[in-house]
Amino acid sequence: MHPDWLQIDRDHVWHPYSNLGSDAPVFAIASANGVRLRLEDGRELIDGMASWWCAIHGYNHPVLNQAINNQLQRMAHVMFGGLTHEPGARLAQRLVELTPDPLQSVFFSDSGSVAVEVAMKMAMQYWIGREQPTRQRFITLRHGYHGDTLGAMSVCDPVTGMHSMFAGVLPQQVFVDAPTCPFGGTADRHAIDAMREALNTHQDQ
Repeated sequence: MHPDWLQIDRDHVWHPYSNLGSDAPVFAIASANGVRLRLEDGRELIDGMASWWCAIHGYNHPVLNQAINNQLQRMAHVMFGGLTHEPGARLAQRLVELTPDPLQSVFFSDSGSVAVEVAMKMAMQYWIGREQPTRQRFITLRHGYHGDTLGAMSVCDPVTGMHSMFAGVLPQQVFVDAPTCPFGGTADRHAIDAMREALNTHQDQ
């Protein structure tokens, strides 16, 4: 027995990584607790993906719920452009304490893809500020995944990744093999040398 709203979902919702014309089923979730998702029909699933890594502490966690409720009583959201608030400042301070020197500043992003985009823009803005605006390419590791926005897709592996259909519109980056070091073994010097060679070859790009 499907809930009546599931047909509304079929008619109007385009789910991520799906074909709009596909009849592939989606699971109707009624509630979530810990690592378990309860379906509308009463069955339970274990969410091994942790809601795309966003629920690593589990669903309905009492400490997180209380913190969210407390914050909602004060304000749900205020943009950071020209404004600030104590929770944001305190979080930035804590993150700086956890990171090595000389990192002293925090830029907050709302997703991993956006964080990658911002980091890439920061790097390009640095070279623009140094009056070297043509230095726009990035060296990135093969078999990597960094997000689904255009800039982030450009540094994902173009062969083994999931964005091959966009190859004609993405900026062309430099890909090298990731160095490997088996447990108890030694590092793959060839891959490290290949990285050095790529840096030397493309340093002005």
